[in-house]
Amino acid sequence: MEKIEHTTVPTNGINMHVASIGTGPAVLFLHGFPELWYSWRHQLLYLSSRGYRAIAPDLRGYGDTDAPPSVTSYTAFHIVGDLVGLLDKLGIEQVFLVGHDWGALIAWNLCTFRPDRVKALVNLSVAFHPRNPAIKPVDGFRALFGDDHYICRFQEPGEVEEDFAQIDTAKLMKKFLASRSPKAPCIPKEIGFSGLPDPPALPSWLSEEDVSYYATKFNQKGFTGGLNYYRCLNLTWELTSSWTGVPIKVPVKFIVGDLDLTYHIPGVKEYIHDGGFKRDVPFLQEVVVMEGVAHFLNQEKPEEVGEHIYEFIKKF
Repeated sequence: MEKIEHTTVPTNGINMHVASIGTGPAVLFLHGFPELWYSWRHQLLYLSSRGYRAIAPDLRGYGDTDAPPSVTSYTAFHIVGDLVGLLDKLGIEQVFLVGHDWGALIAWNLCTFRPDRVKALVNLSVAFHPRNPAIKPVDGFRALFGDDHYICRFQEPGEVEEDFAQIDTAKLMKKFLASRSPKAPCIPKEIGFSGLPDPPALPSWLSEEDVSYYATKFNQKGFTGGLNYYRCLNLTWELTSSWTGVPIKVPVKFIVGDLDLTYHIPGVKEYIHDGGFKRDVPFLQEVVVMEGVAHFLNQEKPEEVGEHIYEFIKKF
């Protein structure tokens, strides 16, 4: 871990913290919520030891990267712009791209807007969701799960931050990272996020030291930046109208755990396995469903996920 280099790169009007290690073809790793570059610690070491330059930024609003104060500064265009600027600044023409959770969503966007910058994509957890012109994303989640669904609860600026502040940050991180329920989290206001179950014990793949790293960074930065991604879901939907129906035109491998809550959203399994996914992502080459694995699969199964990434990108 001590061999990982940390730099600050100016891009798209912000300063971005970047962790990197190794030399060779570049692999860009995009983390999710509530996470940091640190979620890719194992894969950075795995890929760098196999001849790749592994790069994992803290995305806009997270960790040691700037967090612009405006809620509307977190659309897909802002985040993708940060990443294209980062590649330009590092002098990288094309990358292998790896995303998880929100990072996967951003990776789909990057491949939609700038496929010329991506050699191949390995996405974890969040399958491609083609833009539905008939309904905004947050309204879609509300229709499926009701007002208590976590994405709906995240919408009102300041509200969830206040809720999170009632809980020790390390304890909150454990609730998020160690959750194994495939059910969509629905959190009534009167119960709040402190009502989420505490894990009986930390799983073997997550140490107190890991939790402490996340907690320290979120204590410094707060959660607002990460929450603003959710608050921009409908705005991004409005702004991406011109891309309705545009397929993903890069080679793709998709990996999901069978206990991942994203895999259990109504209609997702059918979409992935019954031809919809392949229709919208015509160069989809592999779908891997990892048995008994939950949402944070890159940390839960670090070796296997590292190997899955390597086995795919080495073909190109």
